[in-house]
Amino acid sequence: MCRGGVFRGAACVRQRVFAGSAEEIRASSRRATGRGCGRGLFSGARRPAPRARIFRLVCMAAASSPLSIPFPAWPRARLVLVALALVWCCSLPLACLPGPYPLEPAAVMRALRAFCSGEGARDVPVLVVGGIRLARVCLALLCGGALGVAGVVLQGVLRNPLADPFTLGISAGAACGASLTIALGGALAVALGLSHTALVAGAAMAGAFLALALALWLGRGQGAFSRETVILAGIAVAAFLGALVALVKALNEESVTSIVFWILGSFQGRGWESLPLLLAALLPGLCCVGLGWRRLDVLALGGEEAAHLGLAVGRARFWLLAGASCMTAGCVAVAGVIGFVGLVVPHILRLFMGAAHGPLLAGAFLGGGTLLLWADVAARCVLDGGRELPVGVVTALLGGPFFALLVRRRR
Repeated sequence: MCRGGVFRGAACVRQRVFAGSAEEIRASSRRATGRGCGRGLFSGARRPAPRARIFRLVCMAAASSPLSIPFPAWPRARLVLVALALVWCCSLPLACLPGPYPLEPAAVMRALRAFCSGEGARDVPVLVVGGIRLARVCLALLCGGALGVAGVVLQGVLRNPLADPFTLGISAGAACGASLTIALGGALAVALGLSHTALVAGAAMAGAFLALALALWLGRGQGAFSRETVILAGIAVAAFLGALVALVKALNEESVTSIVFWILGSFQGRGWESLPLLLAALLPGLCCVGLGWRRLDVLALGGEEAAHLGLAVGRARFWLLAGASCMTAGCVAVAGVIGFVGLVVPHILRLFMGAAHGPLLAGAFLGGGTLLLWADVAARCVLDGGRELPVGVVTALLGGPFFALLVRRRR
C-alpha cells in the first residue's frame, strides 16, 4: 500500500492524518517498515527516517487536519478572521468614546487625529483621549489577545479543554510578587528610584516567571515534559504561593484592600508607560508560539502518535508552554489577574473555525482582545461618579457560567 518511496509514503500518511485516526497512523508506520518503505517516510522504531523530513511532511498534513473536531472549509475560516479583524479595528476608536469626562464623538475623533499627528498635545481632550483612553484601549487589546492565544496553546499542549493561562500557577506567582511589594509600601520604590506602579508590575512579572520556572522544573521527569506532571506541578505551586499571599494579607492588614483590588485585575491608572513592559513579555511569547504552531496540530494527535511522526514531544511542549506563560506573565504584571478570557475565547472560536491551530491562534488574538476591551468599557461605565469595577469581575461574570456549562457537558 505504501510502495514507491518517500512521496507515496507521505501521501499515505497524509490521508490518515486527514482521517484523524491515531490507530491508522500507527498501522501505516508499521506497514512502512516492511513493505517497500524502508528508506521512505518511516523506517521503524529502530531506524527512524530523518526527523526534519518526517516533521516537514507531516506538519503540512496536520495543519489542515480535522483532528478531533470537524474543520470547516478555509473560506469560512477566512471570513471569520476578516470579520474579527473588522470588529477589532472598529473597536479601537469606539472604545475611546465612553468615560467620566464627557466628550462628543466628533471631539473624540478630532482628539485622536491630533494625538496621532502630534498636534495640540496640551489640549484637555487630546490628553484625555490620547494619553488615557487610547493607552488603556491598546493595553486591553494586547492583553486580551495574549490571553486568548495562551489559552489556545495550553489547551492544545495539555489536551485539556478546561485549561486556561493560569493553569501553571502563573497568576499565583504574580499575585505573590505584587502582594509582597504592596505590603512593603513606598519605601522600597524610593530606595530603588522607581514609581510604585512600575515596581509592583516588575515584581509581579518576576513572581510569574519564578512560578513558571518552578512548575516546569517540578514537572520535568526523566528528561521530558508530560502534561499530567506539569498540571500537577502547577497546582502545587499555585497552592503554595496562594498561601503566601494569604499570609501577607494577614500580617499587613493595611494593604489588604490594595492587594485584593490588584488581584481582581484592572486597567485603572495604566498608561503608555506600561506598554514597554507588556511588549517585553508579549513579543518573545508570540515568537515561540508563532514558530511552533504546526507542532500544536501534531500534539493534538497525542504524545505517542506525535513521537511516531518524529516530533520531539518534550522539547515542543516546553517551548510552547514557555511562550504561553511568558505572555500571561506580561499581562498579569500590567493588569493583574484577569481570568476566563483564555478559557472562553478558544472554545467559542472552535465552533466557527474548527480545531486547526493556524487560523485559531489568529482568531484568538483578535477575539480575546475585543472581548477584554469591551469588558473593560463595561467595567468603567457601570458605576457613576468616576468609580470602576475591576475588569476581572466582569470577565468572571461572563466566564463563570460558560465554565459551568463546559463542565456540565463533559459530564
